Amino acid sequence: MRKMRNMRKMIYLVLVGFCLSSAAAAKLGVVQTEGGPVEGLNVDMGFFRTVEVFKGVPFADVPGMWEKPRPHPGWDGVLHATKYRERCLQVTLLQTKTRGSEDCLYLNIFVPHGLSVSTNLPVMVYLFGGAFLLGASDDVEALGESLYDGKEMADRGGVVVVTVNYRVGTLGFLSTGDERLPGNYGLWDQHAAISWVRRNIRAFGGNPDNITIFGQSAGAASVSFQMLSPYNKGLFRRAITQGGVSLSPWALQKNPMALTKKIARKVGCWQTEEDEMLTCLKTADPVKLTMAGKINLLNIFGKGPVMELLELAPVVDGDFIPDEPSKLFHNAAQFDYLAGVNSMDGHMFAGIDVPSINSMKETTTAEQVKGLLAGLTKEKGDAAALSAFNVYSVHWGLAPDPAIVKKTVADVETDFLFLVPTQIALQLHANNTSGARTYSYLFNMKTRIPGFPRWVEAEHAEDLQYLFGKPFSMPLLYFPRHRDLSGYMIAYWTNFAKTGDPSRGDNRVPVPWPAFTKFHHPYLIINNSMSKSSVSYDLRSFYVKYWTQTYSQLPAAERMEEEEKL
Repeated sequence: MRKMRNMRKMIYLVLVGFCLSSAAAAKLGVVQTEGGPVEGLNVDMGFFRTVEVFKGVPFADVPGMWEKPRPHPGWDGVLHATKYRERCLQVTLLQTKTRGSEDCLYLNIFVPHGLSVSTNLPVMVYLFGGAFLLGASDDVEALGESLYDGKEMADRGGVVVVTVNYRVGTLGFLSTGDERLPGNYGLWDQHAAISWVRRNIRAFGGNPDNITIFGQSAGAASVSFQMLSPYNKGLFRRAITQGGVSLSPWALQKNPMALTKKIARKVGCWQTEEDEMLTCLKTADPVKLTMAGKINLLNIFGKGPVMELLELAPVVDGDFIPDEPSKLFHNAAQFDYLAGVNSMDGHMFAGIDVPSINSMKETTTAEQVKGLLAGLTKEKGDAAALSAFNVYSVHWGLAPDPAIVKKTVADVETDFLFLVPTQIALQLHANNTSGARTYSYLFNMKTRIPGFPRWVEAEHAEDLQYLFGKPFSMPLLYFPRHRDLSGYMIAYWTNFAKTGDPSRGDNRVPVPWPAFTKFHHPYLIINNSMSKSSVSYDLRSFYVKYWTQTYSQLPAAERMEEEEKL
């Protein structure tokens, strides 16, 4: 009888708790922005915790084709911000058609509350990746939830999370390399969004003086460009790049006019006089222009570095990006900077360039490794390819294990496309900084993607599911170790946003993360089993030194040919 009474009491207390929780749910309600009032939805996150979500808030007007974003004219009445808006016009993943709209400059805001309405929280603005060709602020849905849903990160980290749309593909990054069609429209969109957040976020409970921008892949390179642009002075305080920087070989267009002419021919603008061709281009159908920027997937496997197919990217325009990125790090000296890569960031690209690396039956030959390196280093010629091969095969031995040869291919692409450029960016930041801090990491959790060989660690973009808290929001798809890792990442990232130090803040972390300095290069190895040994030093320094010193000093191929003629 007493057991029954106790049980009833427990049930009653739980019910009262739930009632109190929903009754006491703090919310901003209608928020006044510069364009007009907006209202979001409150999402219950557990006892006395909610996240207020505002989806599809406009930060700029519908952009004109190849024009900078303009202020939004505003709206009458309350904008019910409860649905994601369309992505910017782009090709689909399979490159067969387009999706999205030109009316796409919207952002989403996730505000965590406890018993009272939040005020003065750190703000984290996320820029998505997608090769500057595709992607959206609400991309990749699983079980009805976007990969970039900011609720878990906001709730567990105690920060306001903002996710942003920007123009991609031909409409975002086509350029003539001069003032006629300067390019970088997608970067201007990002800048407009960050500026809007700075002006409006206080009304959403955020601190406009404590904004961190972060991104992955092309989004990380975008964050890097935003750091280097003189237009962002004082606009945000900190930056995080995950698997990409402005110095990555795929992050900058080398010959924009040649690509613009190619796009022009595809949409029927055959004029030989450039200004006439550009006049024709500006009257072309945006959908046809977008399709003209697609990658030919039939031509992709084993046909040379896939990197060469990623042609649309930012440019040095003399304005937003006034010079070569490596010469602009004085502009980034004011920002605290945290950067790193996944241990197999290059594996996806390596599997396209040398398909045998993922095959159980096929071996990968030394000739294939040489061929890949020849493609990556062709601006320096045959001697460079041989030199790089000698560096990467030095540990093979006389009869190399087939798995080691395959892993070498993934290491080559990871180093060349992601890891070495990131290490250079960290060094340039540390060399230029005056009081701002620098942090380096390597994320090496084993892949969750089925069917890959046993040696594959963290694939490109595999860090995002943990950072955005998917092991908590979709618990049936993950194990406890994945929740451990997710908790660690959210704690480090949001502590950094709060204090500029990932080890210091409200969220407990498993191991202190030492700063990277001009002469001292520690990095944190991030996975589910972290301890003091997770701090290491001089990440892949043998290979970083090769690419930054030996390789960079080799003469260009044309110069070598001229010297041989003499």
